[in-house]
Amino acid sequence: MYYIIIIVLAAIDQAIKYVVRANMNVGETIPVIENVFHITYIHNTGAAFSIMQGQTAFLIAVPAILTIAIIVYLHKQTKGSHFTLPLALALICAGGTGNLIDRIRFGWVVDFIDFRVFPIFNAADVFVCTGCGALIIYMIFFDKPKNAENSDSPDSVESARSVAL
Repeated sequence: MYYIIIIVLAAIDQAIKYVVRANMNVGETIPVIENVFHITYIHNTGAAFSIMQGQTAFLIAVPAILTIAIIVYLHKQTKGSHFTLPLALALICAGGTGNLIDRIRFGWVVDFIDFRVFPIFNAADVFVCTGCGALIIYMIFFDKPKNAENSDSPDSVESARSVAL
């Protein structure tokens, strides 16, 4: 199911970007809520907040490797995990894939969501950030160390004492 989420979200990202590319000129802005929210079409050759401008090879290689790693991890390691872990990884993978497709095709990413007080971004960025937030939630609330359940048992306390001696 998480593979479907990746494919659907990456496709939604690409469809929105296609509509922006097909109907706007680079630099054009459409106010949705004047001075609050605009659709502004730009090309971003960097990463988040336009850092690493012009490092296209790096910005293709790293996300490609991470996407493959996430897919392998989803396939092999998330069975039995709380749903937030594979969902978080699927969101991160979908966003990374959406931006990776742009970088491979064009050498830049289509950005268009413009809140005027924040750098312009796109749907793929929203997926990645949401996935990172879900991953943090998973790590705080659901990721239990393997020995956490037994850490207060008399046997584990006695084992800890014997190791300390």
